[in-house]
Amino acid sequence: MKTLINRFRYAYHVMDRQAISDEALDSLKKEIFDLEQRYPEFVTPDSPTQRVAGAPLKFFEKFAHSEPMNSLNDAFSAADMADWQTRFFKLLEPKDLESVDFYCEPKLDGLAVELIYRDGLFSVGATRGDGKIGENVTQNLKTIEAIPLKLRESRDVAQDLKREGLDKIAERFSKGAMPGIEARGEVIIAKKEFAKVNKEQLKKGLPPFANPRNLAAGSIRQLDPLVAAARRLDSNCYALISDLGQSTHHEEHQVLEILGFKTNNKFSKYCKNLDEVFKFREYWYKNREKLPYEIDGIVVRINNNAIFKKLGTVGKAPRGAIAYKFPLTQTTTIVEDILVQVGRTGALTPVAVLKPVEVGGVVITRATLHNEDEIKRLDLTIGDTVVVGRAGDVIPDIIRVLPELRPPAAKKFLMPKTCPVCGGSVAKSAGEVVWRCLNPECFAVQERYFSYFLSANGFDIQELGPKIIEE
Repeated sequence: MKTLINRFRYAYHVMDRQAISDEALDSLKKEIFDLEQRYPEFVTPDSPTQRVAGAPLKFFEKFAHSEPMNSLNDAFSAADMADWQTRFFKLLEPKDLESVDFYCEPKLDGLAVELIYRDGLFSVGATRGDGKIGENVTQNLKTIEAIPLKLRESRDVAQDLKREGLDKIAERFSKGAMPGIEARGEVIIAKKEFAKVNKEQLKKGLPPFANPRNLAAGSIRQLDPLVAAARRLDSNCYALISDLGQSTHHEEHQVLEILGFKTNNKFSKYCKNLDEVFKFREYWYKNREKLPYEIDGIVVRINNNAIFKKLGTVGKAPRGAIAYKFPLTQTTTIVEDILVQVGRTGALTPVAVLKPVEVGGVVITRATLHNEDEIKRLDLTIGDTVVVGRAGDVIPDIIRVLPELRPPAAKKFLMPKTCPVCGGSVAKSAGEVVWRCLNPECFAVQERYFSYFLSANGFDIQELGPKIIEE
């Protein structure tokens, strides 16, 4: 599993090519993370949880970050969030627990970057790379208007900081000297601009970009800055690395905006406890279409910087922050068995019995495999790890098989030679892919037939459903 995840991550983060959906990859990462939480003795340096992103490309000069640019572990449910809080609570003293609060913001889907300013002027811009060594992409970042080439005047900054009650930080700017500033954020592209770029791609006979993140990453890694400029990229800053005396993450956001960086402040929120975090996440899950860019969840960070620093990191992720993702539309699970159902026309349909998994807020345990040919096309065996989704956000569907994770005990599926319900003969007509039961008196055929006849699509007879028909 580690090798497979790293392969997908390399394709995505280094080669800008998506070999698997973000949601399915997140699911695999979450699975190995949970295993390592239960069995920490098996954590190894080559585990995907021990790295941040792919190795730097060779086209730009390397740049060493002053502090590692860490990634975040994922949570998908209230239970995951409660487990996260329980874990870090155990590491804090009783007096610290009273000071635990949170700052939440939308989780941007873009390319993480570091921005360094000397004497108020944009000096260096770098990608995350492997977390310690990134790529110097200053020239491309300069093409993004949301990234200031020069910060606001220090005296104006001091005045606005005082207005916000941040007097201690304002002192650093009040004498007119601009301290060195190191900020971090995300390069993104607005949904409407993403659509425009893809429309232009199609006009040129070129393939469209798979998602906004790929477009942002690919644009920033172009050697010619004119290409990046033509993409109409955007940026949002969310972290102030320089120590200006800020005591909370909320203050960092305030300072960044006052300095002249574009932030997500108007879409972010201070939350006193997890209950408020849950409400914030639920709001953006229902209203994310109101945002000008794509998000796949929220970032939850301990607001108190002293406590955040005290918790430190585990592997390559800070203990004091987590990505609280929206319900998956795709995830991974295991095919535990394959059963065969008999429909009203006698059609035999194989159905995968899945290890229960939540997709789009619904727990699914089964997915139709349609017919024998579909199983062969997927190269599916019992015991395989598969990517599942909900077609149209409704019907569970197996999207692909991950044969690299196939266990030695996996079993091939064979269509039955007789009806699994009545034991009658089955046959497949020439030119068809469906096997059918030939017994007109088959219990399953009769039951399905009457259920359909009486359903809303038929005579719509109320109070006479499948259970009564079965009896």
